[in-house]
Amino acid sequence: MIDKLPENCSIEDIQYTLYVRSKIEKGQKDIDEGNLLDHNEVKSRMDKWLNRQ
Repeated sequence: MIDKLPENCSIEDIQYTLYVRSKIEKGQKDIDEGNLLDHNEVKSRMDKWLNRQ
C-alpha cells in the first residue's frame, strides 16, 4: 500500500493512508462479525442526533 504512494509524499500522507486502511479493516471485521445496524436503527439515531443540534 505504501509502495503505491508517490515518491514525494509527506509523512502526513502516509499517516492518513494508514489511518484510512485501518478504518476499512475495522469496518470489514465488523461486517464479518455481524456488528451492523439496520436502516431503521440508523435513521432513528440520525434523527436523534440531528434534532439535538
